[in-house]
Amino acid sequence: MKTTPATQVPEAPVVELQDVTKTYPGGVHALRSVDLVVEAGELLAIVGPSGSGKSTMLNIIGTLDRPTSGTVRIAGHRVTGLSDSQLSALRARHVGFVFQHFHLAPGRDAVDNVADGLLYTGAGRKERRTRARAALERVRLGHRLDHRPHELSGGEKQRVAIARAIVGEPRLLLADEPTGALDTASGEIVMELLHGLNATGTTVCVITHDNDIADSLPRRVRFRDGAVVSGSRAREVAG
Repeated sequence: MKTTPATQVPEAPVVELQDVTKTYPGGVHALRSVDLVVEAGELLAIVGPSGSGKSTMLNIIGTLDRPTSGTVRIAGHRVTGLSDSQLSALRARHVGFVFQHFHLAPGRDAVDNVADGLLYTGAGRKERRTRARAALERVRLGHRLDHRPHELSGGEKQRVAIARAIVGEPRLLLADEPTGALDTASGEIVMELLHGLNATGTTVCVITHDNDIADSLPRRVRFRDGAVVSGSRAREVAG
């Protein structure tokens, strides 16, 4: 008897914003009616000049801030109405962050800094450190496991930060100006790592003001004055 394969349910977008606004006291409109969908496995840049709304977008997508109005879904979960503890759990399971200035604990070695990314997952200390070593190997820092931040170069610090962001295997990695504090060679290594992580299935969103970095990625979403002014993919530009 011939069987019919079960119908597969399409995977929900990793990020879905509908008519999202963010207004601060004094009538400052940081985001204006933003619509954005990021599908699983995408590699994109959110690009624009200072004050364009990029950082606010990062905070909204990363559930670090709430919109004034509109709908936000992250990894299929509607953010509106979730408590602070529920948002923390959502971030711990689904979102990793990489920032320009690393935010590493100065008195802790690379393994412990990365293991801290698993503090809210319920994993025990031994498991956290084992997974941290594996994440550091993944970013080519297996030879720097016991080094503290002051013993690392800027590029190595950023790679530790990336390892911390991915140790929990998030669906979405948000990288905020990840090369902004690095020299050109170190920046190229970091971008190569982000491309590699994306190739293995992680959705990667790079927030940047650097048009060269943005133009090197498959998709660009350009912001100005709190609104999306254009969105393109490499194949669209090529065509």
